[in-house]
Amino acid sequence: MYHKHQFPCLHCQPHDYIRMVQHMIERCLLFRMSRDDCVKALAKHAKIEPIITLTVWKELLKENKAFFQEYFQAISPRQFSYSSTQRMTTFRRRKNWH
Repeated sequence: MYHKHQFPCLHCQPHDYIRMVQHMIERCLLFRMSRDDCVKALAKHAKIEPIITLTVWKELLKENKAFFQEYFQAISPRQFSYSSTQRMTTFRRRKNWH
């Protein structure tokens, strides 16, 4: 049943294959990629079916809720807060003094 593959095969070595996908997802997280970007990248570059990536992502999310909450906050576009707007105004004022 085992075939000679360069990388783990979903059919021959499912446990190793899932671990490989998990590792690739973690690499995507290091690059601050969204879930959709990760799914697209793994499908394009590693030929991993999106349903596999989504399933592994979902399991990682269940196991690491706090991490993913912080991660999603970190990668989401932030709205300017009052303090950052105030700093920008001060910076502009200083810039105009010269």
